[in-house]
Amino acid sequence: MNALVSRGSLFDDFFKDFAPGFYVRPLHGDGLPTPAQIKVDVKEDGDSYTVQAELPGVPKEDIHVSIDGAVVSLSAEIRQHDQQKDGEKLLRSERYYGSVARSFQLPQEVDAAKSKAKYDNGVLTLTLPKKLEGKSQRLAIE
Repeated sequence: MNALVSRGSLFDDFFKDFAPGFYVRPLHGDGLPTPAQIKVDVKEDGDSYTVQAELPGVPKEDIHVSIDGAVVSLSAEIRQHDQQKDGEKLLRSERYYGSVARSFQLPQEVDAAKSKAKYDNGVLTLTLPKKLEGKSQRLAIE
């Protein structure tokens, strides 16, 4: 019935069903995602891995990818702003600032020098060639 995402704790969720009119829900927008909410697909072909991560609404300048051997780390700074037009009366304003990060280990080390990152329509696509040895390196996002 209500498609808004809750922002409370487990305790809040328990009492939300008990007294549904007691809690005030935001007028719009979602809270900051948790690391588990960054949806990641990892595919492997013969000589590389392809990673697709959903990061909607995040400018590519605020996304950071680093590779350390077989460990891939994704982090993003999330900023959500309210805008008010002329002649509007502001009743409530919500702004979200924060960062989210996620790391995962691949079965084999990655060649960071040959890796590529592309961000398009809220989806970050990483092409990570396999390598036996590697050093940590930050990727530039296209």
